[in-house]
Amino acid sequence: MAQPILGHGTLQPAPASGLASLELDSSLDQYVQIRIFKIIVIGDSNVGKTCLTFRFCGGTFPDKTEATIGVDFREKTVEIEGEKIKVQVWDTAGQERFRKSMVEHYYRNVHAVVFVYDVTKMASFTNLKMWIQECNGHAVPPLVPKVLVGNKCDLREQIQVPSNLALKFADAHNMLLFETSAKDPKESQNVESIFMCLACRLKAQKSLLYRDADRQQGKVQKLEFPQEANSKTSCPC
Repeated sequence: MAQPILGHGTLQPAPASGLASLELDSSLDQYVQIRIFKIIVIGDSNVGKTCLTFRFCGGTFPDKTEATIGVDFREKTVEIEGEKIKVQVWDTAGQERFRKSMVEHYYRNVHAVVFVYDVTKMASFTNLKMWIQECNGHAVPPLVPKVLVGNKCDLREQIQVPSNLALKFADAHNMLLFETSAKDPKESQNVESIFMCLACRLKAQKSLLYRDADRQQGKVQKLEFPQEANSKTSCPC
């Protein structure tokens, strides 16, 4: 992952104390080393993609939303096993006329994919095959984690997509299934679990990549595997 490049300009002597200088170096190191994971959210229009990103990043359900035009993204900094990680959630328009010109940029350098359908609309579930084909058509690597999310599960009387059907689909495509509601405050923890699960997986994947790179350079380092979960580092998967 590309990191910010700090310029090597000529520095003039500064009156700052040694302690202040150390604090500045420490803050710069922390900024440079923070990892950013790009997670994209895909699915038909009106399945609740924007509401899911609002619930995760802001902890609230928006009173009013309009159709996403092109691409929008929100981000949230989380802590996993003592490491701060920035989760960047990209929300895209479900309507072809709004997203066609942005789709290439949307899939570029993606780290994880969330496929969303509306449990009260069978058509949005059926169309998942189309979204998976689009994802594969843009050369998203097979190792990129993917999850399936059935939204609006609070509308129990209107459900058209049974859980067992969704689970079979998820298993067939090697995805975890989450059923939740971005609107229902009682389900907010489940919404967070979707993105935290992906962040945990990505952190583990990247750690393995770093270990393999160090091994090739003759610098094998000890890997820290997940300890028992606590309130800050809880990994829902």
